[in-house]
Amino acid sequence: MGAHHISTDTSRVRRWLDGEQPREPIPRILSELFSERFGAVVAVEQLGLRTAHQSPSVAGVDLPWAGPQTVALLSEFSRSDLMLARRGFLGSSLALAAGPALIEPMQRWLVPVPVPVQGTGEPEAPASDHRPSRLSRPELDLLESTTAMFRQWDAQCGGGLRRKAVVGQLHEVTDLLQEPQPGPTAQRLFRCAAELAELAGWMSYDVGLQPTAQKYFVLALHAAKEAGDKPLGSYILSSMSRQMIHLGRPDDALELIHLAQYGSRDCATSRTQAMLYAMEARAYANMGQPSKCKRAVRMAEDTFLDAGLDGEPEPDWIRFFSEAELNGENAHSYRDLAYVAGRSPTYASLAEPVMEKAVELFGEDDEHQRSYALNLIGMATVHLLQREPEESTVLATRALKIAKKVRSERVNTRLRKTVDTAARDFGDVADVARLTELLHEQLPETAETV
Repeated sequence: MGAHHISTDTSRVRRWLDGEQPREPIPRILSELFSERFGAVVAVEQLGLRTAHQSPSVAGVDLPWAGPQTVALLSEFSRSDLMLARRGFLGSSLALAAGPALIEPMQRWLVPVPVPVQGTGEPEAPASDHRPSRLSRPELDLLESTTAMFRQWDAQCGGGLRRKAVVGQLHEVTDLLQEPQPGPTAQRLFRCAAELAELAGWMSYDVGLQPTAQKYFVLALHAAKEAGDKPLGSYILSSMSRQMIHLGRPDDALELIHLAQYGSRDCATSRTQAMLYAMEARAYANMGQPSKCKRAVRMAEDTFLDAGLDGEPEPDWIRFFSEAELNGENAHSYRDLAYVAGRSPTYASLAEPVMEKAVELFGEDDEHQRSYALNLIGMATVHLLQREPEESTVLATRALKIAKKVRSERVNTRLRKTVDTAARDFGDVADVARLTELLHEQLPETAETV
């Protein structure tokens, strides 16, 4: 993490156990270490240590909701990422936020931005509105199409291959935002910055850089607010919610999804609303609330039926939420319910046909290879829940072939966990033993992060 002056030994650890408070950055290093080891947020306070006060601009997620500060923070953060570009690149100055420390600052997304008013009562136009733009419309179009291209690469190749290129593009966009721009141009640039920051966060999440991912998501939400794009803000909050589910914080995930639903209730397309319902179901499933989970699944399915029927063009960032993705999310909700309910065969049987449909649809789609692998793994876990190890190994082997092609630590981790579960529960099955050996031979221990 860059803190080369830090070392430890048994006597130091014994003093910490006896109540001595180590100085920063040791508490934050310990927090990140335990969080990464257990796959859930372990706050400094939960370790019995005290946190040093840090300004919001340096650490945490409680940032000023103002355009110039958002641009400055995006520029500073992306530059640091580009310069250091390795796991834990901000070291002691970056830690995961959860609970009220995360939810309360995000609630300010719903607070309207105050607009200066002239004596006549009319909104005052920013002075930059009268300046000629240095950016032409074709140049702005190219920036937006480049973002769409990066998103497509991520779906095909995983987050580890193009992450640094996305961060570099984000830094370029923030440079443009630091120059005087007419209002409409600034709005499009803020929207572009929000999409790139969300994508940088998503790619960081995909390769296991969880604090980095959260910081990008937060900055993306700030940029979306400056762009006045509520549906985009709801999408960013859904990505944050997905991360919280991954980190074992379904209560936080549900709060974030409800913020997204409320904030975009009057402007999000049916496809976006269906995606939010599907994520709501995932949160309820991981909280062990089957009736609310099933209701959210039904709402996602019903709302998705209206997707595209209004004739309005949909933004590129929601294009991923296809029928395959809908089935995959809902199947994983039922699968998660099965685990929470103690490996319930009832919920596993609910997940099976929906997951089969997702696997079938993703198998026909060359663009979303990572999602295909994740759903193959999901189907493999369903077969394990149904005590069908041979069928599970067939799907896991297919997922392994894709995992070798995509740069996604998330895929690798889920596959390893699934095979480990199979080996623990069905180690005497020949197919499971062969797959375990094949996994150790062919799947690298860590994905290269770039």
